[in-house]
Formats: sequence, C-alpha cells, structure tokens
Amino acid sequence: MIKAVIIGGSGYVGGELLKFLLFHPYVKIIGVTSQSHVGKKISDIHPNLKNITQLMFQQEDIKKLSKKADVVFLALPAGASMKKVNDINLKKTKVIDLGPDFRLKDASSFEKVYKISHDAADVLKQAVCGIPEIYKEQIKKAQLVACPGCFPTGATLALYPLAKAKLLLNNIIVDSKTGSSGSGIKPLESTHHPERANDFKAYQVFSHRHLPEIIQVVNDLQGGNIDLIFTPHSAPMVRGIFTTVYIFLKEEMSYENIKKLYIKTYQNSPFIRLVDQSRTAVVTGSNYCDIALYVKGNKLIVTSAIDNLVKGAAGQAIQNMNIMFGLPEITGLQFPGLHP
Repeated sequence: MIKAVIIGGSGYVGGELLKFLLFHPYVKIIGVTSQSHVGKKISDIHPNLKNITQLMFQQEDIKKLSKKADVVFLALPAGASMKKVNDINLKKTKVIDLGPDFRLKDASSFEKVYKISHDAADVLKQAVCGIPEIYKEQIKKAQLVACPGCFPTGATLALYPLAKAKLLLNNIIVDSKTGSSGSGIKPLESTHHPERANDFKAYQVFSHRHLPEIIQVVNDLQGGNIDLIFTPHSAPMVRGIFTTVYIFLKEEMSYENIKKLYIKTYQNSPFIRLVDQSRTAVVTGSNYCDIALYVKGNKLIVTSAIDNLVKGAAGQAIQNMNIMFGLPEITGLQFPGLHP
C-alpha cells in the first residue's frame, strides 16, 4: 500500500483528496493535518465523509509524518509549500504540490507574480509540471510534481495538440468561467453567496496569477514566444471551469483534420473526451476534461470543461500519484460525473 499524508486537509481541495484516496485500492492515508482543526474528526469539517472515515486532523509535524510516508500531498496557499519541502527527504518521499510554489520554472517569475520571496529556489529545478496528458514521461521519474492551477489545466489541454504541432499564432484569446469553489473555503466579500449567486463578471483582467503558467506551458510545447490574452470570469455556479479558446491558425484546416489531430494526440489519455458540446455539469465530480472543436477556415474555437476541484486540483494530483508509482492512471478515479 502507498502510505499517503495530506498537509492542509480542511479546505475544498483537501476534502476532494480525502474523498478519492479513501476509496483508492492502493492507498492508506496515515495522516491529515489542519492548522485550525487539530483534534477534530475529518467528517466534522467534510460532512460528506461521515461514517466513511474515523480519521482526525492532527498537528502538523511534517518531518515526522513525511518519514513514514511514501507520498505527501501539499494542499496549501501560495508561499506555504516551499517552507515544507525543505523538511521532506525528496530522495525517499514523493511530493505532490497542489499550490503554486513550484509551478513557474524560476524563482524570479514566482516572486514577480505572487510578491513573495521564494525560499526553495534550489528545489524548483526538480519540479515537474503535473499535467499527465502532456508530461507523463517526466512525471514517471519525478520526486516533486507541481500540479498546475485549475485555469491552466483547462486552457492548456484545449491548446496542447495545436501547440505540439506548432500551429499556433500569437493572437490567442483564452476566456474562462469558474465556479465559486475555486475561491476556497474562506469567504470573501466578492465570493460571498449573496454577492455572487445571480452575478456574472470578469476579474483580474490582464493580471491573473495563472496567465504566466498558461504561457509557460504553451511556449514549452510550441517553442518561440507565443503570447495570449486570458480573462477569467466569475460564474454563478459552485463547481466547474468552462474555457473558450479563440485561435487563428497558421493555415486553413478542415474540422476533420483538426479532430484527427486531437484524437491522435490524446489517444492514450483516458480522461480526455472529445465531445460535440463541452458542459460543466457533465464533468462535475469527475476527473474528465471534455473538449469540443469548432472550425471555420483558419479560425478555430476550442472549448473545454472540467471540475475545478477534481481535474483542476485533487483528481489530477491523484492521477499524477498513480503515474509516479507505476499504477494505471485511472486507478481510483473512475467516477463518470453526474447527469443530470
């Protein structure tokens, strides 16, 4: 059995990790920490887990816990994971970070975006981007995987086949709508239900923290210096990210040829589904990413739908874990989503 520890298990992402790992056939959870709920039952904070587990939140002693663990999941805010990683023996214990600390390739980029000094710049070189559909071979050998943000997941999966084939031009527009759970468990004025429930708005236009992640992956795949515009929107739903990508191709391509490209690229990617219409409701609770294609001449629109807490966070982390330990990547993640 893979012995797993979750550092930061009381938030929405921590709850999703627990939900899936408790039923994973090859995982035993040996510790779950929370700074604010030490001594409480996990089911007191995650009521959907009542009568499923008797685990309790414990004090964070990462040195002690990581010595017993095969894998440590870090579900922490910006700036927290880098302080924990230095207390983990990465030669012995694998780490999957769901925060942003190891997503960008150099410390200066992180510091520019997050306004936080990076305390583990030497470890950045070891981090592998945790998008299994793109970096599976690197993930197999990794000791530290940095799961991408929820927006970059939906956007890069929509763009990957085109970037890999070097078909992209500079004028790319990425437009994403997200549910309120993406803002985390602690309510803010802008995410409070009465403020958000019947509202729809753009936010952090030209300045969202996830933009550099998207650009980094696209340029890594295509080469060169591709730029793009990314605008996130707050949508009146709890879960889900719906992304629309507007693309001008280098040359005209038929729908059939574009579809063949996507099928070939994702032929060994069990969580990618090519559909006629992407819908957030259909992927809710699942690790699937549903992609739809619309082509006219050299103009292409790609839509993707994911659950921000699963494929955009906890599910993708477990998919990475499966790959790191040589398991089929679908293990423990075969929930099909909800309909209706």
